[in-house]
Amino acid sequence: MSETNPAAASEVVAPHRYTAAMADEIEARWQDFWEANATYAAPNPTGDLAADTALVAKPKKFIMDMFPYPSGAGLHVGHPLGYIATDVFARYQRMTGHNVLHTLGFDAFGLPAEQYAVQTGTHPRVSTEANMKNMQVQLRRLGLGHDNRRSFATIDPDYYKWTQWIFLQIFNSWYDDEAQKARPISELVARFESGERAVPGGRGWQGLTAAERADVLSGFRLAYASDAPVNWCPGLGTVLANEEVTADGRSERGNFPVFKAKLRQWNMRITAYADRLLDDLDALDWPEAIKLQQRNWIGRSEGARVDFPIDGENITVFTTRQDTLFGATYMVLAPEHPLVEKFTPQEWPEGTHEVWTGGHATPSEAVAAYRAQAASKSDVERQAEAKDKTGVFIGAYATNPVNGEQIPVFIADYVLMGYGTGAIMAVPAHDSRDFAFARAFELPIRCVVEPADGRGTDPSTWDDAFVSYDAKIVNSSGADVSLDGLGVADAKARITEWLERKAIGEGTVNFRLRDWLFSRQRYWGEPFPIVYDEEGIAHPLPESMLPLELPEVEDYSPRTFDPDDANTEPETPLSRNEDWVNVTLDLGDGRGPRKYRRETNTMPNWAGSCWYELRYLDPHNSEKLVDPENERYWMGPRDGMPHGGVDLYVGGAEHAVLHLLYARFWSKVLYDLGHVSSAEPFHKLFNQGMIQAYVYRDSRGIAVPAAEVEERDGAYYYEGEKVTRLLGKMGKSLKNAVTPDEICAEYGADTLRLYEMAMGPLDVSRPWDTRAVVGQFRLLQRLWRNVVDEATGAVTVTDSEPDEDTLRALHKAIDGVRQDLDGLRFNTAIAKVTELNNHLTKAGGPVARTVAESLVLLVAPLAPHIAEELWRKLGHTDSVVHQDFPVADPAYVVDETVTCVVQVKGKVKARLEVSPSISDEELEKVALGDDKVVAALDGAGIRKVIVRAPKLVNIVPA
Repeated sequence: MSETNPAAASEVVAPHRYTAAMADEIEARWQDFWEANATYAAPNPTGDLAADTALVAKPKKFIMDMFPYPSGAGLHVGHPLGYIATDVFARYQRMTGHNVLHTLGFDAFGLPAEQYAVQTGTHPRVSTEANMKNMQVQLRRLGLGHDNRRSFATIDPDYYKWTQWIFLQIFNSWYDDEAQKARPISELVARFESGERAVPGGRGWQGLTAAERADVLSGFRLAYASDAPVNWCPGLGTVLANEEVTADGRSERGNFPVFKAKLRQWNMRITAYADRLLDDLDALDWPEAIKLQQRNWIGRSEGARVDFPIDGENITVFTTRQDTLFGATYMVLAPEHPLVEKFTPQEWPEGTHEVWTGGHATPSEAVAAYRAQAASKSDVERQAEAKDKTGVFIGAYATNPVNGEQIPVFIADYVLMGYGTGAIMAVPAHDSRDFAFARAFELPIRCVVEPADGRGTDPSTWDDAFVSYDAKIVNSSGADVSLDGLGVADAKARITEWLERKAIGEGTVNFRLRDWLFSRQRYWGEPFPIVYDEEGIAHPLPESMLPLELPEVEDYSPRTFDPDDANTEPETPLSRNEDWVNVTLDLGDGRGPRKYRRETNTMPNWAGSCWYELRYLDPHNSEKLVDPENERYWMGPRDGMPHGGVDLYVGGAEHAVLHLLYARFWSKVLYDLGHVSSAEPFHKLFNQGMIQAYVYRDSRGIAVPAAEVEERDGAYYYEGEKVTRLLGKMGKSLKNAVTPDEICAEYGADTLRLYEMAMGPLDVSRPWDTRAVVGQFRLLQRLWRNVVDEATGAVTVTDSEPDEDTLRALHKAIDGVRQDLDGLRFNTAIAKVTELNNHLTKAGGPVARTVAESLVLLVAPLAPHIAEELWRKLGHTDSVVHQDFPVADPAYVVDETVTCVVQVKGKVKARLEVSPSISDEELEKVALGDDKVVAALDGAGIRKVIVRAPKLVNIVPA
């Protein structure tokens, strides 16, 4: 939907009017100037970017946007919202005396480019680099003040060399629980060698083979390969991290079914950092909603580990309700639990209930059939509160350690291998899922927590379980421990002490967080710097062999399968390149050249964005990840930032438990190993809202071009057919995308910048309306007219002093804009600039030079091109970018007088102009002496006077 563009009108009548054509010329010229003069270059304390020592001496500000992915579709007007906001803030910080680092790179590995390559035969690098060039042109046109010397893409070998290097630091580290930090794996080996630390399994380190030692260390390494249940997506041909699976058990990208499968994959031991990831959130200046999402995802819960003996071994469970142990009448294992086969006998035990067998002749048949059934369900489907509970007896009994009872062991899909130990003790009287299962399988239900709702303690009369954390324990006495009569908290403490004393359990903490699945069966990603010898032992490449570059391949596509076929396995593109996979290398370990096989998985797309803030600090350093002095300067801890980090990070809330959690983990490992001084990557986080657009659909539900829809009498029509309208996302597929190029062509980049910042609070989503853009264009036209004669092009300002009203308007605007820009309230800052500009327009006559210059400086962060042009026309030769931002004079900020309302019996009888600083006592005297108030009282006495200086006096007559 469009209208005639007023930006292009009246050029003949007023040759020097601010028009779209003039804006285009001005903006292109100043963009060239900024680039030629390195206007936005931020000097480092040391290294190749150390230049301006005076600027380095200033306080610093490191301002970042979340990494953009270079899409082939280019930008629509929703994409630059955050980029413009950080640019405005960065410009303001420069003008308030800061050395500002603000730049932008590209997160360029990942699935979209690979899929495009598969479809078109174009190499992912070719299409990605073309997309980056297009986006760079679009972003430059917006006038973004980036230090382009610091830009890079994650696909640059000079960049992913260090991504691979960081992986090796993580691989060569373990988490020391005593020191509560990561340490080199060599220190752990030294402890095993000296006997200071016992080797798991009890054997001496010297007696282990190389493969056995590798297996032991794999149990400690922060990056390790293991055979474990993973999220296998046949439709994508790859495995996915938990965070990449939607709530309904499908792939976040492509919406394909996801299945559980057991595969050997690389993992990151992020769980070792669970407590620190939780605790350090408190010191971060992040939205509480994001902190809550991370806390919930990490999911810390306190409870106890309990061993249930079975056939000479133990099934270990984690429970947060160890006080209910006497109520455990059966056990449930996840279908994938590794002990299931071990404890499943050949025949059903005598007396097995028919309902427990699932109709199968043997336990192994029952287990195999049920496992196949469970594998077809997502975790979400398995956890759903289904009315009918399913499961099967495995044919074995375990011993309840508190009373010696033999309790049957089942497998059931409502228990997940990914939480706790993959096994539960079932207390059906006090858990709704266990209650439903017990009823379905005719299992005993014993009340051990006394209901307070009058239902009694006989569960056979209950409709559902009774759950309480504030009740009395009953029916819980054994040979040497009794919990009867205790409250829940005391019962937990007593039974935990008993378990520890008996060495059959201990108090412990569990986390919902799982280790981060770090393998992808993809081509377009960072190769792992790992090779395997003939025994299958993983060896890290030496640093001298980095970067390990992606080889050229003819077929970029991983093998994909029928999306619904769970019985498939990954086949990676790299595995088909035998010349690259099979190599002879000398790893510098003293064994000389040997044959190895390379890892053929690649890293996930999150790898490159886990540390990119550090590369911005020292982008050309080929010797170190980052120079320590530069890292301390830009990101080191300081007052109010105990963990250090970026000063402002702006991006979408959708990355709460993906990028943000992963980046925090990598930062902590690098901090522990002494590579950085900042234990957190991003100190302040701000989530911008979304620019939405109306989607128009025809009778078939198909989106039609929004720009071609007509509005008539409150209805909407496309080619004569009535269509529906609904506010939604903006995008090419919805045919409602508006590109920044279109708006820049019609009005100029400064108008687009102002409009996007003026649409509403930055953290709130808002609808795009092209027709409303003209309002900000007219603001710039009025600003231009207050400085420049449209007929002659001459500057019209005067050197005379401004009147008092103008001074008050100016300094109130300065004070308000400063506060708003500090608080990222750009919409209200623009409102205050508009108010000042309108005041000058209405005042008529030439504007005082001092006022015009201050106005231009106020506008400079928001609309930098027109500000530069007007600053130059006002006679200045230096760029406006590094000028001092105006400072308000407090004498003019405070109103001379305020209006005080005087009420008598609740009705307004007078309005008084009084000093803002008047006291309650003074104001009462003034009000009572006013003629109108005296007349309203008409001699009546006064029962009460309520004073709220300086704005209200309420008089209650006797």
